[in-house]
Parts: sequence; C-alpha cells; structure tokens
Amino acid sequence: MTLQGPAKRLTIVVGENDTWHGRPLYTEIVHRAHAAGMAGASVFRGIEGYGASNHIHTTRILSLSEDLPVAVVIVDRAEAVARFVDEVAPLVSEGLITLADVEVVRYVGRGSSGSVAS
Repeated sequence: MTLQGPAKRLTIVVGENDTWHGRPLYTEIVHRAHAAGMAGASVFRGIEGYGASNHIHTTRILSLSEDLPVAVVIVDRAEAVARFVDEVAPLVSEGLITLADVEVVRYVGRGSSGSVAS
C-alpha cells in the first residue's frame, strides 16, 4: 500500500482496563483496523492522565496505577478512516475519539523499496 499526501489521523483514547468481549478494547480496535485493511495502527500507553470522569490515573508509586490512558492512533486516507470510525465508535463507551487532518510525508515498511540499508 502506498500512502502519501493528505490523510486523516484517528486517535481513540480509552482506559487500559476497558474490554470488549473479554479482550482489551485497544486490542480489539487494532485487530479490526487490520481486518479492515487500514494502513497501520499503533497503541501508546500513557503514564498519567484524566478525562471526562475527572479522575487522575498515574503510574507514580504513591498513587494507584490502574486504568492508565491508552491511545490507539491510525492514519489512512480520509474515506477509509471515515468508514472505520463508524465501525469502532460504538465500541467506545467511555473515552475520546478525535479526527485530524495530517500530511503523510513517508510511509515505508520493512523490506519495501526506498528503505535505508544498515
């Protein structure tokens, strides 16, 4: 797949303890993105944060390190992201879903032409 130029970034922020039918919600989202043929998906675990519930979650030793924020980030063509967000939005009962316009400068996988040799 080639991806360059205007695109959309979908960011879904949920709690790491959120689940969908017994599996982590972020895992469900990544697997659905893969099955939908999205260009890629990455999951980032936050070390501290709060959201609509206004409860701070942190990894600091003196605080409870439960249900830290997790962000799933997906970048693809606008039409692909629009279809995918309609599929996954119902899975997010608590969290944040954002869309942003982005410009893809480079999108190259391992073993693809144009990769830098080491």
